[in-house]
Amino acid sequence: MTIYRVLFLVACLIASSLARADYQPKAEPVTDNVYGIVGPLGQRSQENDGLNANYGFVVTSEGVVLIDSGASRIGAMKLAAAVRAVTEKPVRWVINTGSQDHRWLGNAYFASQGAEIIALERTATTQQQYARQQIDGLKRFLGELLAGTEPLSSAKPRKVGADGTATLTLGSETFVLRYTNAHYPGDALVHLPRHGVVFTGDLVYVDRLLGVLPWSSVKNGQSSFLALKGLQPKHIVPGHGRVCDLAQAQRETGDYFDFLANTIGKAAKEMEPMDEVLSKHADLPAFRHLENYQDLHRANMNRAFTEFESQ
Repeated sequence: MTIYRVLFLVACLIASSLARADYQPKAEPVTDNVYGIVGPLGQRSQENDGLNANYGFVVTSEGVVLIDSGASRIGAMKLAAAVRAVTEKPVRWVINTGSQDHRWLGNAYFASQGAEIIALERTATTQQQYARQQIDGLKRFLGELLAGTEPLSSAKPRKVGADGTATLTLGSETFVLRYTNAHYPGDALVHLPRHGVVFTGDLVYVDRLLGVLPWSSVKNGQSSFLALKGLQPKHIVPGHGRVCDLAQAQRETGDYFDFLANTIGKAAKEMEPMDEVLSKHADLPAFRHLENYQDLHRANMNRAFTEFESQ
């Protein structure tokens, strides 16, 4: 298929997407020059173009730094429109916090507009490892709206220093990247120390229960949340759910990691029967109000048990 044919199809799909009067992401101010884009809590769909996660951006004197790029070319274009509604400055950098599809599969669009794609080494490696699987999986949610989407990871992944971080500066803004390795291997958070803001990627979920995938690590999640607390952020842009403070993140994510590690993990290490442990803790009132609780809680416990059982 020629490049002209691809561009024609993408143009047609964009027109179709706009005609559906579907989801259009909108930026909300977090603090001076820092914005969050809060996505819906439900599943990826044609209605939301796979943008069922949170994004954000920082407006610097040298241009815009976007945090994560969406799940498709069309999704990326919608994020670009959300940025343009706030500022006419171009997107200079796209920082990927993770390797899940809706964190990075819009990279190619922003690169075509002149943006530099930035990720830590392990993040980029995991993106490349899961790229084909994610594209195939998205087809059942987005169908033809995935046309024109090509996986593109960072050409020059950043290494972390002896302190476990990578620090970048654009204009007067400083961005500190730190691995979390919780939801996916290579996942990271982005700390803006001058603003007291952290974009956590998929380390923190509020309003909905976090998901533990076969390749997730509850142990890493617990330790990374403890490191997040050490930063004492004023504002948290979580991977999913409303922009929040540290107290809400603690109640809805930190406490859940502690439960999975300290209760389920402890039972696994003591070789208690898995079925009995999972049944005993099937109902947790403190987390029952969170979206997806009924669908995810038992599977989360199962995977946590398996992780700690193998250690």
